[in-house]
Parts: sequence; structure tokens; C-alpha cells
Amino acid sequence: MRRILWARGFRDFGDGLVAVLLPAWFLALGYGAAEIGAVSTVALLGSALMTLGVGLLGARADPRVLLLVAAGLMTATGLGFVFATGLGLLMVIALVGTINPSAGSVSIFAPLEQTMLTRAARDGTRTAVFARYSFVGSFAAAGGALAAGGADGLKALGLGELAAFRSAFLLYAVLGLACWLAYRALPRLAPEARQAAHAPLGPSRAIVLRLAALFSVDSFAGGLAVQALLALWLFERFDLSLAQAGLFFFWTGVLSAFSFPVAAWLAGRIGLINTMVFTHIPSSLCLIAAMFAPGVEWALGLLLLRAALSQMDVPTRTSYVMAVVTPPERTAAASFTAVPRSLAAAVGPAIAGAIFAAGWQATPFIICGVLKIAYDFALLWAFRHIRPPEEQARAAGGVR
Repeated sequence: MRRILWARGFRDFGDGLVAVLLPAWFLALGYGAAEIGAVSTVALLGSALMTLGVGLLGARADPRVLLLVAAGLMTATGLGFVFATGLGLLMVIALVGTINPSAGSVSIFAPLEQTMLTRAARDGTRTAVFARYSFVGSFAAAGGALAAGGADGLKALGLGELAAFRSAFLLYAVLGLACWLAYRALPRLAPEARQAAHAPLGPSRAIVLRLAALFSVDSFAGGLAVQALLALWLFERFDLSLAQAGLFFFWTGVLSAFSFPVAAWLAGRIGLINTMVFTHIPSSLCLIAAMFAPGVEWALGLLLLRAALSQMDVPTRTSYVMAVVTPPERTAAASFTAVPRSLAAAVGPAIAGAIFAAGWQATPFIICGVLKIAYDFALLWAFRHIRPPEEQARAAGGVR
């Protein structure tokens, strides 16, 4: 598990770095909000297609090998962004690469890592394991966001603006190599063990399909407010510098990171579904309110409060999916819930970028908040009676 956590840290540091830099990089190249949204959509679409490929491969491939290939692709993506400036080439690299404009867990890496972690965890510790996994990722992404401000420091030292950005993408490539080294130390999974651990969806199909449909609504909403577009909104609405935006996203990442252990603690008392819903709704209200804030202090304060709440559903959601399916179905369930989420998230940035470019800069974020609240109520209504094993045991008086 430790090697997976190291790899998650390296990868999310790179994602946090890129999510803040991406809009500034495109503005420096002469592109606008519509192009930023389009590239974000293409990047998320590419992640969805690769995740689908992982699901289709199933037991035929060792997850360690797939992770090594993905890490190599991360390095190639960083190098591609170092040298490319044309919009068409950048979109191709975004499609086939690992650039993540959301600084979140929508990627080819996630279902593979989640399945491996689940195999190593017991029912009683599963949510805590995923909370630790999410904590490492969010804290690393916070560090990456803070490091994005280093581009301003490089410019102050006399390095050209484009050269400063290219150095950041070179760092992203190096982080891909670090992920490769971490994955290389993972044990191989024998073919017979892969066959036993991975099976197509069977008895849990109905539950997984319902979850996937609801998660898609949540992800589409999230795609309207990916971190790259939120950074662009801060640049244009309040004229924040790259260093100021990086510092802000550092603190949002720190707050998100420390919310994960709280989520695990809360889930042990009120349940996974209740934790997901009753932390998510206030965070969406904070996002909507931030769009009407009279000044930068109020806006940043509301967005920080949102950050402290909005990601508490991440480890609980993953734990819930892994809990309500049979062990052999877990890889298929991770893929079947991740792919629709990725596809739905991919649609949002292009729509949000077009709305943003039309002058309605707050509208995508308001729509995001409204849709997420609707998703939360639907999730609570549909799954409030479907409990994971540890909650069933507590209800029966077997576990406290």
C-alpha cells in the first residue's frame, strides 16, 4: 500500500501543478476560455477512454503492468506539453495523455489503485484506507498548486514566461518517472490470481448501473467547475496573480486533505451514504454563494469552506462501491462507475468554457452547485437502505 500512496502523491502533485498552470499557459499562448474548456474536455475524454480500456482488459492484464504504462504515458505527456504550442497538437496530447485539469481522481490510475487497495483492506478498515489514500493525493495536489506560483518566481529571475511554464511541464514529466519507479516495486499478480480477483459484473450489476448513472450527474456538474476554469474565474474576476491563485489552491487542497480522516470518522457513526450527502450539500451551497460574493475576501472564504466539505464524499464513495459488490466484481465495478463519471465530466468543461467566453462567467459554477444538490438528494433516496457489511454488522449489534 505504501508504494501506491507514494505514486498517488507524485501524480497528484503534478495534477495540482498543472490544474493551476493550464489556464495561465493557454492565456500566455494567446488562447481564451473556450480553448481552455475544449482542451479540458478532450483531456477528460481521453481519461475516460483509457479507463474503459482498463475495464475491458480486466483479468487479461496485470494491474502493475498497466500502471507502469500509465506512468510512462504521464512522462510523455509532460514532455509533449514542453514542446507543443499549436492548439491541435495540444488537444491530441491532452486526448492520449494524462493531463488532468480537475486535479481530482478521474484518471486511468484510479480504478487500478483502488482495486489493489481494496484487496489489502478488511471491511472495518476499508474506508480508513481510502481516506488515507485520498489524504495523500489531496495534500500532494495542494503542494502542486503552491508550486505553480514558482513560475512567477522564475520569471522574476529573468526566465521568459513561456520558458517558466515549460519548466513546470518538465517537472510533471519527472513526476511521471517517479510514479513509474514506485509502481515498478509493486508485486506481480499471477494470471490465476487475476482471474480470481477480476470478474465481469454479475449479481451486483443493477446496483452498479444505478450508482454509475447518479455519479455521472455529479461528475457532469463537477466538469462545469474544474479547477482550471475556477482558476481562470479568479484570474479574470479578481485579477489574482498566478502566485496568489497557487497559494489559494494550496489551502483548498490542505483543507480537503484534512477532511478525509474526518469523513472516515463520520462514516463510522452516521454511515457512508449520509456522510456523502450531508457534507456535499453545504459545499454546493458555498459554491453558489461564492459567485454572488461582493468582494474577493468573501469569495475566497466561501470557496475555502467549500473545499473543507466538498471532497469528503470521495473516500466514502469509493469505499461504498467496493463494499456493495462481491470481491471478484470490484475491478469491473470500479471501471463501470469510473468510465461514465469520466465521460460525463468530459462534457462539462467545453460547455462551461463556451458560457464563460460569452460573458456569463459565474453561470457554470451556479449550475454545478444546483445539479450537485439534486444528485445528493437522489443518491440519498435511492441508496439509503443499501448498507455495506460493516454498517449491517453495527446495526445488528455486532460492531460498535
